[in-house]
Amino acid sequence: MRISARTQYGLRAMCALATAPAPVHAHQIAADQHIPRRFCDSILLHLRRAGLIRSQRGPDGGYWLARPAEDITLADVIAVTEGAEPPAARFPGAAAPLTEVWERLHDYETALLGEVTLADVTSQPSCS
Repeated sequence: MRISARTQYGLRAMCALATAPAPVHAHQIAADQHIPRRFCDSILLHLRRAGLIRSQRGPDGGYWLARPAEDITLADVIAVTEGAEPPAARFPGAAAPLTEVWERLHDYETALLGEVTLADVTSQPSCS
């Protein structure tokens, strides 16, 4: 599985928000997570439009999770940053059995990412 830079940045931003005790400004997320600022703003906009985060302008504003970290899976974030994945292509001839392998792999990835929450990731000892 290939994870785009957009998805990696989105997951990093969401982990930062999951561990923040108060709203966090975009410039702080970008700096702390080493995300280019304009890229960070774009990702945060998409995550907000998808309902995963909320925001408020002003000095006391910033971004925060729209739901508890226990209720947001990695699959939720990836769906926003990557979009819907097209169905696996059917392989012809001798390669036809590969179709089933790819479908099983996709199902496994989807199941795993749908089980792992931001809380699971951020509760690891190295995430303090």
